[in-house]
Amino acid sequence: MAIPASRVYDVATFFRAFSLEPRGKHLINVCLGTACHVRDAARILEQIERSLAVKRGGTTKDRRFTLETVNCMGCCAVGPAVKIDGEYFGQMSTDKVDGLLTKFE
Repeated sequence: MAIPASRVYDVATFFRAFSLEPRGKHLINVCLGTACHVRDAARILEQIERSLAVKRGGTTKDRRFTLETVNCMGCCAVGPAVKIDGEYFGQMSTDKVDGLLTKFE
């Protein structure tokens, strides 16, 4: 295709849908938009990080989960929201995190 490798790299690193690192079997997105933020989304993110022993942007050592954050999922009325493999979970709390994660193990 006569495209320089640097151009392919630019595209691959610009779009979040592409990853140069292996991703986990399950993709977790935690919404940190304004509505979710004021409802303690940061604490939910911290709880997930503790439960999975992984930081945002990372993948668990067993490659079961990849944890990412998003600025808004568009479901503000049910925030704080978490999305796992395209399925939305609203009104999330730190108490619900471990039970939710076990559904995907």
